[in-house]
Amino acid sequence: MSVETVFDIFVIGGGINGCGIARDAVGRGYTVALAEMNDLASGTSSGATKLIHGGLRYLEYYEFRLVREALMEREVLWAMAPHVIWPLRFVLPFQKGGVRPAWLIRLGLFLYDHLGGRKLLPATKTLDLRRDPAGKPLKPVFSKAFEYSDGWVDDARMVVLNARDAADRGATILSRTRVTSARRENGLWTVTVRDQANGQTQSFRARMLVNAAGPWVDHVLAGAFGRNNVHNVRLVQGSHIVVKKKFSDKRAYFFQNPDNRIIFAIPYESDFTLIGTTDRDYTDDPKNVKISEEEIAYLCNAASEYFAEPVKKDDIVWSYSAVRPLYDDGASKAQEATRDYVLKLDRQAEEAPLLNVFGGKLTTYRRLAENALEKIGEAIGVKGAAWTAKSRLPGGDFEATAYAAEVEALLKAHLFLEYGHAERLVRCYGTDAKTIMSGAARAEDMGRHFGGSLYECEVRWLIEREWACSAEDVLWRRTKQGLFLTAGEAAELETYMAVAVAR
Repeated sequence: MSVETVFDIFVIGGGINGCGIARDAVGRGYTVALAEMNDLASGTSSGATKLIHGGLRYLEYYEFRLVREALMEREVLWAMAPHVIWPLRFVLPFQKGGVRPAWLIRLGLFLYDHLGGRKLLPATKTLDLRRDPAGKPLKPVFSKAFEYSDGWVDDARMVVLNARDAADRGATILSRTRVTSARRENGLWTVTVRDQANGQTQSFRARMLVNAAGPWVDHVLAGAFGRNNVHNVRLVQGSHIVVKKKFSDKRAYFFQNPDNRIIFAIPYESDFTLIGTTDRDYTDDPKNVKISEEEIAYLCNAASEYFAEPVKKDDIVWSYSAVRPLYDDGASKAQEATRDYVLKLDRQAEEAPLLNVFGGKLTTYRRLAENALEKIGEAIGVKGAAWTAKSRLPGGDFEATAYAAEVEALLKAHLFLEYGHAERLVRCYGTDAKTIMSGAARAEDMGRHFGGSLYECEVRWLIEREWACSAEDVLWRRTKQGLFLTAGEAAELETYMAVAVAR
C-alpha cells in the first residue's frame, strides 16, 4: 500500500453529484480524485424517471426555490448536452371532479412558465382531447388536457460524460473502488481504498473530502468514518416499469392519481413506454432494492385509469428500482419529503474539512456542484471562477436544436447505417459518434455484431473511454440495448468483455 500525491479534493461517490462536483472542481484548477465502489451511475443516478424538469408537483409543497432553480437549469443543461438531453412536451389530462381542479393546475402551469427564464421551450397550452391525437390512447372520459414543456435526459450517460470531462481535464476517476477508511492526520485526510476487482488497497491524501455517496452517504459516515447514530437522509424507493409501446405520439403523459401521487408515461427507446415512479420509504441496504409486486400492481392500475387499453403485468419487458437519498426534513409521507439538496461543511480548527452532500436531483446537479465549490473555496481556498453554465459535455459541441442535422451528417458519412442506428449513436455520443465510426466504410468495418444495433466498435469505445467493464454496464447504463438483445447475445457480450477488459 503506497501513499500518493496530495490531492486538493477527494470525492466519494460516482453518481451525478459526485461526478458533477469533480468536473467543476478540476475545471477551476483543483486537483481531484473520485472513487466509486461500483460502476459509475450504478445507483440512484441511473434509476430516475429520466427527466430534466422543474418539478411541477413540488409547487404543492411550496418548494419555490427548488422549482425556480430547476426550471432555469433546463435550457442550460440542454445547451450543455444536446445529445443526451432534449425537450419533451407533457400532456396532463384532467376531468371535472378530478384530483385537482382545473384552475389550480392552470395556476401551477402559469408559475411553471414564468418562474424559470424559459427561452426555447414552448409555453403551456390547452388541448381538446376529442380532436388532438394525444387523446387517442386515453379513455373517452378525458376530453381536456394541458400541454407543457420539460426535458428528457439519458441519466446514466450524463453521469459518465461528467466523469469523462473531469478525467480529460486531469481528474483521477476510480470506478469499482471502495473507500474502506478515511481519517484525519496532520491537517490532511488519509483515504484508504480497495479495488473491487483484485482486492488491492491503496491510500490517498487530500486536503478536503467530499462525501457524495448518495443513498450510502450515512453508510460512509458510519463505516469509513466510524461515526455512530448517523441519520441524515430518508431513503425513498422509486420503481419504474417499461412496457410495449402504448401510444405512437412523441409527447409524454402526466397522470394524477386519487392518492395525490402522480406518474408519468413516457415514450422510451422507440419501441416502448416507460411508466413511473412509485414513492415509498425504504429501510434495507440500497444495493438490494428491486421492484415489488405491490409496486407493479400500483403502476399498472394507475396507468390503466387513463389508458383505454389497460396496462397488464404481462406487458412488462423490463423494470428498475432505485433509492433516492432525500434529506430527512421530517415529512410525514415519502412523496412530501423535500427534493432539495443540503450541503453540510464539517470543519474544525486545524483539521481537514469534510463536505457532506444530502439529497438533490438530476436537474439541479450543476447548481449543487457550484454551491459545493463555494463551500470548498471557503474551506481550502478559492481556485478559479464558476465556469460550467456555458460549457459543453463531451460530444455536445453542436447547437441545441441541431440534433437532426448531426444524424443526417453521420448518415451521409456512412451510407450503410440504418437511420435508427444513426439516431441512437448521436443520442448517446453526439459528435463523438464520428470518432466511433471513423474508418467504417461498410457494415463489416464496425466489427462483431452483438445484437440490436450494438457493434464491436462501440463496445471498444465504452471500454476504453467510459469505464465499462461488464455487459450490464454496456447494455443497461451506457446504452439501453439490453432491451433488444436476447439472453444468449448478452452472455456472449459478457464473455467478450471479460477478455477485452483483462487485456
